[in-house]
Amino acid sequence: MDKTQINKLLEEKHQKLYNWLDTKEGDFWAQGPENKWTIGQHIAHLADANKRIQTALSIPSFILKAKFGKANRPVRSIEEIIKRYNEKLAANQEKAKEFNKNIAVPNKEEFEASLKVLKESTKRMMAKTLKFSDKKLDNVILPHPLLGKMPLREIIMWTAYHTEHHTKDLIENYS
Repeated sequence: MDKTQINKLLEEKHQKLYNWLDTKEGDFWAQGPENKWTIGQHIAHLADANKRIQTALSIPSFILKAKFGKANRPVRSIEEIIKRYNEKLAANQEKAKEFNKNIAVPNKEEFEASLKVLKESTKRMMAKTLKFSDKKLDNVILPHPLLGKMPLREIIMWTAYHTEHHTKDLIENYS
């Protein structure tokens, strides 16, 4: 997937989430099924994930290479990334719960701040994606808590899927 396609995918998946949020009224960010995250927690989680990736993309390549090495395999397709993520998520439910257990239920101001961070970090990620060379996207790696080390191109594609994953859950389970 080339840089333009990745950005189109990021925009599409995030816009679907924003459009769904625009249909909500009242204190919707505090709502959620029993023993599940609230809508606000989903947004806080996505904002945190996108901000972490966007921030990592600002680190000079030589530092990332020194810390994490460089890619030793070809870049996976989005379909391969999705399949691998879902397999890892299913096999590591406890690890996922532990990783995400400290996400507090946000109040209105915190929800709005998280949504702003999500939108801004995604825009910055998209701008950086276009600026990076294909070589950098394919060879510089970042660690993912479930998937291990991934080339930048993969982790940015995963970000689009990650948003889709949460949006689907919200649409299906949070009326």
